[in-house]
Amino acid sequence: MFDEEPDLKKSHYRRRFVSRGGDARAATFPKGAVRKSSVGDDLSVRPPDLSAAALALVLVASFMVVLDFSIVNVALPSIRRALGFGGGSVEWVVTAYAITFSGFLILGGRIADLFGRRRSFIVGLLIFAGASLAAGWSGDAAQLIIARGVQGVGAAIVAPASLSLITARLAEGPRRTRALALYGATASIGFVSGQVLGGIFVQYAGWASIFLVNVPVGVVAAALAFRVITKDTQSGKIAHLDVTGGVLTTAAVAATVFAVSEGTSLGWGHPLIVGALLLAAASLVGLIAVESIHAHPLIELRLLLQPRLFTAGVLNFLMGAWNAGEMVVLSVYLQQNLHDTPLFTGLVIAPQGIMGFITGMFGTRLVRRLGLRRLLMLSTFTAGIGFLVLTGLPSSGHYSFLFGAVLLVGFGTVGTVMAATIMATQGMAASDQGLVGGVINTSRQVGAALGVAVLVAVAEGAHATSSSSTVSGDRTAMLVAAVIALSGTLVALCGPRSPAAFSKPAKPAKSAKFAAHSWPASLRVSARVGAIVPLDGKESNSEIRSNT
Repeated sequence: MFDEEPDLKKSHYRRRFVSRGGDARAATFPKGAVRKSSVGDDLSVRPPDLSAAALALVLVASFMVVLDFSIVNVALPSIRRALGFGGGSVEWVVTAYAITFSGFLILGGRIADLFGRRRSFIVGLLIFAGASLAAGWSGDAAQLIIARGVQGVGAAIVAPASLSLITARLAEGPRRTRALALYGATASIGFVSGQVLGGIFVQYAGWASIFLVNVPVGVVAAALAFRVITKDTQSGKIAHLDVTGGVLTTAAVAATVFAVSEGTSLGWGHPLIVGALLLAAASLVGLIAVESIHAHPLIELRLLLQPRLFTAGVLNFLMGAWNAGEMVVLSVYLQQNLHDTPLFTGLVIAPQGIMGFITGMFGTRLVRRLGLRRLLMLSTFTAGIGFLVLTGLPSSGHYSFLFGAVLLVGFGTVGTVMAATIMATQGMAASDQGLVGGVINTSRQVGAALGVAVLVAVAEGAHATSSSSTVSGDRTAMLVAAVIALSGTLVALCGPRSPAAFSKPAKPAKSAKFAAHSWPASLRVSARVGAIVPLDGKESNSEIRSNT
């Protein structure tokens, strides 16, 4: 049992330790002894923890990735003029990032599981920073689109690594719940902040600044990660990366996102869209066939059908649809219909991010009092009510108190992200947390692509058919967003009853006598301070009672 036999004659140490409320089992393992189980596993090895500084670094990186996803939308008109994009081709600045980001998320998550989350986090940050530098220095449209594609790859490595650093290094309980609440809050405020910061950067520093600002942040974060994030525990097993599964997964997701993003503009019967959908279907069928027989599959199919992960994935899909679609429709509405500046547009939407951040700060209390299922139902229902209020968008003016409804949407969005993420990661092995993070983020990004395509198409279609008001399309889009959010309420209602996110720690024993009888028979210690019972499992109950 030991590499070094402990000296049990040192009873003075053990007597004092136990009398002060210490663990009798720990008292028999003096400093220097290596504890091993009956099968030879080193029980002294613990998974590396995540310090407060490391958590802050993870949140900063997550903020940067989410911010970059939304900040570009504000700069598209300036980019079109500066680089000479023709027609609607400037949308590829967004589409290129969306395709590679969503396509590589699952592969990035499994790479983090196999080769180390800390290493993946650092490599992803450096790729992201390098691509941001190339994007900021782009002299033509093609160079910018390629740089944005590489940026998406870096983000696809950082995102699941960041989430799995939290879920794999923090045990289920209050600390993990609090960290995931902050993670969701950071994502929310980052997405909304892109609207505000994008307007500021474009107006005062030019379009290139929205990319160049990522360079120092990414490099500094990668450098700090070496110091504040401890190394991953080595399992000793040989890492087997399923390359075929990775290619098929990336092809299926990327082709789906491309078809959804471009279908409304090119037409669903366009050869490119039809080809993309066929490629996605063929890749999915091939993926199922390969993963079912592979010795070390990239995705264990049984994992995807796990009720909590499946429900959380659906909810994240719906949340991505209503959130991304709402941001695009409201931004266009405020600038084209109310003729507001990009900066003022961001300020109108900013309360949504602020409310989301506040929700995340109180996330632990919400989970404790409501539970995951009821919190998910409340969050999705609240978001739906907010969108129903926004169906009354004014046709003129610059501000309306109706925009206060974004507070309801902000609460609902972050509440859904937070509770769904906790649900997805509950009960999952640490070795699968990167994959779980990839699945959660992928479902959100695919939902975002579909949400933007559907809500924008609804808004534009209603504009074309309505002769009474140019705002009718935006109102109809808000109604569709409400339907999406309220459908999430039904999903949460029919979903599994997840176990408690965390349980309260057991109260310490009130007396030594109570503590003595709470131990297993082979480890009992006499309640009389200082008395020692042999730890050979042969003592009788009468011997223990005689000592009390």
